[in-house]
Amino acid sequence: AVVSTQSTGAGTRDIDLEEQAQALMGAAEEDEELFNNDIELDSKTYSWADKYKPRKPRFYNRVHTGYEWNKYNQTHYDQDNPPPKIVQGYKFNIFYTDLIDPSVTPEYKLTVFKDDKEFCLLRITSGPPYEDIAFKVLNKEWEYSNRYSFKSQFSQGIFQLWFQFKKYRYRR
Repeated sequence: AVVSTQSTGAGTRDIDLEEQAQALMGAAEEDEELFNNDIELDSKTYSWADKYKPRKPRFYNRVHTGYEWNKYNQTHYDQDNPPPKIVQGYKFNIFYTDLIDPSVTPEYKLTVFKDDKEFCLLRITSGPPYEDIAFKVLNKEWEYSNRYSFKSQFSQGIFQLWFQFKKYRYRR
């Protein structure tokens, strides 16, 4: 899969951020794809807007897809004719390189859409000079274990939020 960053202008800094994100996430696997569909939020007036010009942060994200080999799919599909791919998780890397107060950690919040319960809004908030950024993700329960690569950290100006969805096994 081809992977790139969201960017308003090409420059060496964009390439450095992309390389840094690739080093953190590793090489793109065949079951990972680019995920750069941010959602436009309602315009918000920030208390610090008169001092700093609000701008969106840069980001480098991937969506993890794969096959669910449940009993039904094992019966009706095989390796030559696989079942449809499903989303199994996401990896978000958001760059806050110019934060005025780097001790303030960015935060995320999930809000379920009223008209479509299958999806929710993942909103990431930080401090000046960055605006909030949001993504539309599946509304499924997250696996919060480190074993399943859950990560929520802010280090060296990069906010990383990586998560997989819980897999429910049917047992009699």
